[in-house]
Amino acid sequence: MIALIARDIRRAWTSGGAVFPIAFFLLVAILFPFGIGPDRVLLARVGSGVIWAAALLAALLPVERLIAPDADAGVLDQLAVRGVSLTAVSAAKLVAHWISFGPPLMLAAILAAGLLGIDAATLGRIELALLIGTPGLAALAIATGALVAGLSGAGAVAGLVMLPLAIPLIIFGAGSVDGGPGAIKLLGAVSLLLVAGAPFVAAAAVKVGRS
Repeated sequence: MIALIARDIRRAWTSGGAVFPIAFFLLVAILFPFGIGPDRVLLARVGSGVIWAAALLAALLPVERLIAPDADAGVLDQLAVRGVSLTAVSAAKLVAHWISFGPPLMLAAILAAGLLGIDAATLGRIELALLIGTPGLAALAIATGALVAGLSGAGAVAGLVMLPLAIPLIIFGAGSVDGGPGAIKLLGAVSLLLVAGAPFVAAAAVKVGRS
């Protein structure tokens, strides 16, 4: 498991799979104030929602590279022959994807908060919500990557699959700034449910794709 996690983290950083989503996230944060205007009060009020929407779109970028390359190269088949279950492989990929995506996104959110005029107290709540919610985004990305592996136009299909499923995370994540402990608890529940279920969904999708 550790070897699989280390391999996927290394591949994410060497292939740009971890850099491009963070760059995209910051680009959204930079461009949004130009679209909404220089009103710092308004920017601060919608800043949490902007950060979460940008995080979701950034999480969607590497979906095609999470499962499909290993499935096409026969790596998953080799692991299965060695007795490694697809569920365990999917769980390892989930952990690796979160490590390469979650903490850097939380650091990038500090820069985004400055661009959006978000104060330190609000930023602290946003960071807590990202810490709780980004594992759910990573889980959705793994499950979606397995579902669309091998399909033509996988990127577009992945967006259609992942975006509706991420709505609860966006609602509770953005609402946690003003919603208090209740929103944080709901966000944690949704994220935990996704993390617990995604490896099984991904494994089942890979098995169906191989049959």
